[in-house]
Amino acid sequence: MDLQQTFAARLRTSLAYFQGTASAFSEEDSAFAPDPAMFTVAAHVAHTADSVDWFVEGAFGKGWDLDFEALEARVRNVTSLGEANGWLERSFANAVRTVEAATSDELLAPIPDERMMKGMSRAGVVNGIVDHTAHHRGSLAVYARVLGRVPPMPYGG
Repeated sequence: MDLQQTFAARLRTSLAYFQGTASAFSEEDSAFAPDPAMFTVAAHVAHTADSVDWFVEGAFGKGWDLDFEALEARVRNVTSLGEANGWLERSFANAVRTVEAATSDELLAPIPDERMMKGMSRAGVVNGIVDHTAHHRGSLAVYARVLGRVPPMPYGG
């Protein structure tokens, strides 16, 4: 398996694990948040999607968008879990296409915009995406339990 396939597989697996946990929710749960200051279920998924886009754009595109207030406002405006799930699928599909289209040299080259992840290779954003997605998967697992649900084990079995 080459680098491109390895990183694409990690991204696909991360999405599958996230979707397993998120399957504990329905559209009716879109606006649920344990506290008004916290992300809703829909906003959690939207934030995860937006962050995938953010990592890809930061490493392979124009660079890092550091306007975190605007980024947060954008995801808080998403009120439909279905809409957020669609965004997440598109974001991961784009991330997979991006790493599959990159040469090995491009993947191993440093991220040009050094304001974040300084010295890290472009491929390093795959780890960032996987880690950040797992963080929000865990948050959603807690939300599910607050609602009295048990999210499925993400690793199969």
